[in-house]
Amino acid sequence: MITRFLAEVSTVFNPFRKPGRTCRVVLAHLPANARQSMKINTKVLTKDSKEPSMLKLKFKDGKEMQLDTEKLSVKDIMEEVDRHSRLLKRQADLSGN
Repeated sequence: MITRFLAEVSTVFNPFRKPGRTCRVVLAHLPANARQSMKINTKVLTKDSKEPSMLKLKFKDGKEMQLDTEKLSVKDIMEEVDRHSRLLKRQADLSGN
């Protein structure tokens, strides 16, 4: 997963339900020094909470993605992040940065 262009990661999940696994794995794929280059917000729900799991990503170009972890798998989320990150990388390469 290309994380260089991520500015903020916000997640809400219940670790006792299956969709919570998707959020945990995405957070695990962030590099160790991620807190230095991006803002990371996590909210862990209680066991009996009915609030849905959610992953919200904000890129350095201002684009925001709110991904439903109830319906998307880890692979699907990584593909979405990589797709936009590759676009930003291509724009940075063309502009000479």
